Amino acid sequence: MIAMIVGEVANFAAYAFAPAILVTPLGALSIIISAALAHIILRERLHIFGILGCVLCVVGSITIVLHAPQEREIDSVKEVWDLATEPAFLFYTVAVMVAVFVIIVHFVPQYGQTNIMAYVGVCSLVGSLSVMGVKALGIALKLTFSGLNQLIYPQTWVFAVIVVSCVVTQMNYLNKALDTFNTAVVSPIYYVMFTSLTILASVIMFKDWDRQNPTQIVTEMCGFVTILSGTFLLHKTKDMADGHSSSPLRLPKHANEDGHQNEGVPLRSQEPRRSP
Repeated sequence: MIAMIVGEVANFAAYAFAPAILVTPLGALSIIISAALAHIILRERLHIFGILGCVLCVVGSITIVLHAPQEREIDSVKEVWDLATEPAFLFYTVAVMVAVFVIIVHFVPQYGQTNIMAYVGVCSLVGSLSVMGVKALGIALKLTFSGLNQLIYPQTWVFAVIVVSCVVTQMNYLNKALDTFNTAVVSPIYYVMFTSLTILASVIMFKDWDRQNPTQIVTEMCGFVTILSGTFLLHKTKDMADGHSSSPLRLPKHANEDGHQNEGVPLRSQEPRRSP
């Protein structure tokens, strides 16, 4: 739990120093480290497809790091507020809030227990707004620690309230998704949707791609798709054993003396015949 708290604090700090379009996809590295530690500490077997998934995540992460945009220079939390209140991002925020309201009111009661997209959709949509709030709050704290006090501005506290509200909602529906569906299914779908929507929100709010040429943008998207492929492969095949079946061996069908066919039975349940 201590390690988790330290990791979340470090992740929070990363948003203050780097674009969200860079920080969010790199969250896939935690999947690699988890798989490696499970292999070493818990003796869980990391098969060839798991290794391939880890390699894909590393390659995609390196690609994004090498071609990520430079962090935008921001001198005050008021500047972040101005970016957040521009028409394009306000439209995105309203669209997200309407979509979340419709999903919670209409789709969750009817399809929450049968369709994974209901819970994960709420988590991902709200999560994209929470990351923007986290980034704004992180910038405010960074400037405060550097000597420019941002706690005197009401915008800082508004961003703090937004972060708390979004994170609570996000965690609530993520826990419901994990309680209802298999973690191996929830994790990759949530990662793909959350990361995609976060990148979209960051591009709209901070205009990350305005400072890049088309080649850099395409390369970043290729790196992102590579990470998604590795994440999906790692989760999809994590319970697979290399060429070994855990089910008991069965004997082929054989005929009784009366000519009927008997199903095979597990080998370990067979007892040797006793001679008369």
